[in-house]
Amino acid sequence: MTARWTVSIDAGGTFTDAIARSTEGDTRVAKVASTPHDPAQGLQRAIEALAAEGLPLSDVALLCHGTTVATNAILTDGLADVALVTTLGFRDVMGYRQSSRPDVYSLTPRRPRDLVDRRARIEVDERIGGRGEVVVALTDDEIARVVDEVVALAPSAVAVSLLFSYLEDEHERRLGAALRAALPDTPISVSSEIVREFREYPRTATTVLNAALRPVVGAYLGRAEAAVVEAGLDAPFVVMQSNGGSVPAERAERQSHQLVLSGPAGGVAGLVHLAEVHGIDNLISLDMGGTSTDVCLVRDGRAPFAREQRLQDHTLLAPTIDIHTIGAGGGSIAWLDPTGRLRVGPHSARAVPGPASYGRGGVEPTITDAHVVLGTLGGAELAGGLTLDRDAAVRAMARVGEPLGLSPEETAEAILAIGLAHMVQAVRKVSVERGLDPKEFSLVPFGGAGPLHAGLLLRHLGLRSVIVPRQPGLFSADGLLVAGLRFDDSRTVLRTLEPHAVADLAEWYESAEAIGRAQLELDGVPGDAITAQASADCRYHGQGYELTIPIEEADVTGLADVAERFHAAHGELYGHASRGEAIELVTVRMAVTGAYARPSRSAADSGDAVDSRIGRREVRIPAEGMREIDVIDRALLRAGDRVDGPAIIAQMDSTTFLLGRQHAIVADGGDLIVMEDDR
Repeated sequence: MTARWTVSIDAGGTFTDAIARSTEGDTRVAKVASTPHDPAQGLQRAIEALAAEGLPLSDVALLCHGTTVATNAILTDGLADVALVTTLGFRDVMGYRQSSRPDVYSLTPRRPRDLVDRRARIEVDERIGGRGEVVVALTDDEIARVVDEVVALAPSAVAVSLLFSYLEDEHERRLGAALRAALPDTPISVSSEIVREFREYPRTATTVLNAALRPVVGAYLGRAEAAVVEAGLDAPFVVMQSNGGSVPAERAERQSHQLVLSGPAGGVAGLVHLAEVHGIDNLISLDMGGTSTDVCLVRDGRAPFAREQRLQDHTLLAPTIDIHTIGAGGGSIAWLDPTGRLRVGPHSARAVPGPASYGRGGVEPTITDAHVVLGTLGGAELAGGLTLDRDAAVRAMARVGEPLGLSPEETAEAILAIGLAHMVQAVRKVSVERGLDPKEFSLVPFGGAGPLHAGLLLRHLGLRSVIVPRQPGLFSADGLLVAGLRFDDSRTVLRTLEPHAVADLAEWYESAEAIGRAQLELDGVPGDAITAQASADCRYHGQGYELTIPIEEADVTGLADVAERFHAAHGELYGHASRGEAIELVTVRMAVTGAYARPSRSAADSGDAVDSRIGRREVRIPAEGMREIDVIDRALLRAGDRVDGPAIIAQMDSTTFLLGRQHAIVADGGDLIVMEDDR
């Protein structure tokens, strides 16, 4: 039987990572330079690189892709121009937002950028009431007037968000149909199809963001699919979403707002799988690339989810893996503020020109340059054909070190210390600040720069251990294939949790699950590989925010248990529970997931031990000074091998740095388990 292959490709800011796995356990990997001007070119080059490594393209059964196109469009103001259609009297919801300022105590507050110019907000004379009843009917003449105004604006996309349409969507459906007929080539986003939840500004902002992203994402996916065909690959093409599951590329454009955390979500999916492989319930990920570091805490083997996210002061309602991001990546620039203090980040050298040591024209000092000067990164340890230039890194250090009276080595150590402090703070943000002790967790550093800080973080945070994946630089790409397809549905109901309401809620859950299962089966997922997870956002009457409560069985019996689960969750989070208070069920949610057939995870080489040392190097170790330490080739390590620190473990996609009095053991699957010697 011919082996079938699955391919996953994660396009980052500096590198595009690709990994292919076969049903027989074989693996092919590639890491190529990203092409920020057109990521589709990087996608094509990654496929061609895999083919050069021996991947038979004709035997590929699935291609999964993680992309930052949606994120970058928001962060760089690259969104398409949008016309917004909204209820009469509510055009300024986009300006009022939620009546709060991003910088409450600033004497010179910065007004957030409006997603839609006021002139492009068109009011429609209609009104749905708070119980879903028609207060002002929508006439055909009014629809024609609105359509004419929208056509005259000639926008790249249109968003429709009417008052209380999450309860009754008749007016939105009629307007959406008329606009699609008049503008067949323009994306039309209707709030009741995008996010059927309450709170006016978040719902409208989400609909507008989806509309503004659709031309950008649609154009990219069109180029990406053409690039895949040009590379010689003909297989189903799916794209990772922020919710930790994938969606077929042909549907991804309609759900563009769900691609905002497409890349980082793959790493978290891989993290959950790694927890299962090692039998460890509590993990913290540290995904460090060139621009930023993403941190996520997995407790009891489950990834955390958030109902909304904030990007550039905009609120986005969508099920999202709860990831904390900081501007501290390998390319984070060190600079002096007006008071002469050394700072690191959040600005980045990005892929072009990149750190000074890349030799691409960059001159600003970065965290990567600091590692080059200290010796933890050598001359030929990066993928994509990059050769590190230490002299350029030394010159970059002088830009900020000389005004402070520091040598290049002292400057590099100071930059690394500040960058490390940012990482420690990020880990504490998702653990200590939530009442959790980092000592009960193992850290999983990945991305190109994550493992460089494995030993430092282990010591500073007192973690249980550090698990460095077998291919840390490709871990997010590999995680894309673990997640499977996912379909989400939600609806605001605002019902008191009473026995007479339970039957209606159970009926909605049954319908939502059936719709999700039918969609995934159409996408090619076998019925026995589909699972459903129900949940509900609940609160005590009078509260303004909710807790999401998982529901084991979404039938009448299972829903009867929601009240007790809510009381327990409220008590754990806030320290008290009001068991005599009525509970309001705010929003019902259903997530349907279709798992991929997982390729076998190849074991680490076993056999006779070999000398894995490939050299010695002078390294300046923080708080220890200059030391000559071993450089280990990770490819030569066997299962059960032990590496004692201080040491550098080098591989194609990343470098792991161990401090003194630390050691690493190679697990059966090839992962490195790093611990302090006294444990």
